[in-house]
Amino acid sequence: MLALGSDHGGLDLKRRIIAYLEENHIPYRDFGCDTADSCDYPDFGAAAARAVASGECDRGIVICTTGIGISIAANKVRGIRCALCHDPLSAEMTRRHNDANMLALGGGMVGPNLAVRIVEVFLNTEFEGGRHQRRVDKLRDLE
Repeated sequence: MLALGSDHGGLDLKRRIIAYLEENHIPYRDFGCDTADSCDYPDFGAAAARAVASGECDRGIVICTTGIGISIAANKVRGIRCALCHDPLSAEMTRRHNDANMLALGGGMVGPNLAVRIVEVFLNTEFEGGRHQRRVDKLRDLE
């Protein structure tokens, strides 16, 4: 199960990602928002992150206008490694090397086709482990 969260600035892109998930039969839970009314990204980023941290969801995707604020919010939750990605290579590398369990996107920064490709790569790339596990363990020790 994939956790989703966005503020009003990420709503349109989240809707496009939901369409992709539904087309590909990928289960998800949407933690909001669901209107274009102004709202606060920490509320939705934290809700999605808590679902991932608790094990309710395996991974998560959070979206605001830039992706910056909502990634900061998600990373405040213990156990979350949320990476802001603007291209497929960064999504691939954050999965391979950092075992990122959440992806942040900027609804005003990447277009819908690129965002879907980033999501696709993020969801289909596995963690390499090995020497990278030692580094991920050190990240956990910082919490």
